[in-house]
Amino acid sequence: MKFETVNKKSFFTYLDFRTKLLIIIITTIITFLWESPFTEGLLGLAIGYACIVAGIKINYFRKIFTIMMPFYSLILIITGFFYVDQIEVLLNTNYLTPIFTFPDNWFWIGGLIMNYEGVFYGLNIVLKILNMILIIPLGVFTTDINDMVIGMVKMKIPYKIVFIFSSTLRFFPLLIEEIQSILEAQKLRGLALGKLSLVKKATIYLNLAVSLILNSMAKTNTIDIVLQSKSFSGSSHRTYLNESLLNQSDYLTIGFLIVSLLLVIVLYIWYGVGKFSWLINNI
Repeated sequence: MKFETVNKKSFFTYLDFRTKLLIIIITTIITFLWESPFTEGLLGLAIGYACIVAGIKINYFRKIFTIMMPFYSLILIITGFFYVDQIEVLLNTNYLTPIFTFPDNWFWIGGLIMNYEGVFYGLNIVLKILNMILIIPLGVFTTDINDMVIGMVKMKIPYKIVFIFSSTLRFFPLLIEEIQSILEAQKLRGLALGKLSLVKKATIYLNLAVSLILNSMAKTNTIDIVLQSKSFSGSSHRTYLNESLLNQSDYLTIGFLIVSLLLVIVLYIWYGVGKFSWLINNI
């Protein structure tokens, strides 16, 4: 098993890891800057398209949406009903467009009003979270771990931190493989997880966690012994199998990112593009 999930070569595969980190940073800055769900949605479509071009599996998107859907729904409900004062300040108005109102005689929720502007505000938050979730795999899943290490060392990050980061990425798939092995061993012994109640499933998974923790501690001690036997010092002054160099594509991408960020800031400050009131008042 390996951490990288991209099985094909693309434009992003050949970019240096430092360039990919800059993509993540600038995209995150723009995501936090914009308040409009329209601009956030366009950015999300661009990120999604880039992920598909890079070869990230559709199943990954499906898992993200499935896991986060209850959380996203809760955000839309909360902002739709309760984010009234904040939205009135952003739109400089005292009137919001109602969608529906609960009857006054209903217990606790009687009289609550859901408004369009609150839903749009919640949609902006949802898209912010989604964009930040999708942009990270675009940089991480398209990069070999060894290239990540070299790129981070080139950025003058202490090698001990780089080593911990790379070891975590390498260790994570081993844990998943071990979980699968334990579950398969239990199934071979006649355990039918699909037919058990939630309480029994929880007990089994707790026992699995204990075994996993003990095995992980044993592997950690083994790694510690290996590092000591090799006199690991944590110094970045060492030889590397691969070299990390910025090529023409990297420089063009960096220039495009910087120009895009400046353009976004100018349009946001002078023309209001990306502000919450942008296009909202015209709906």
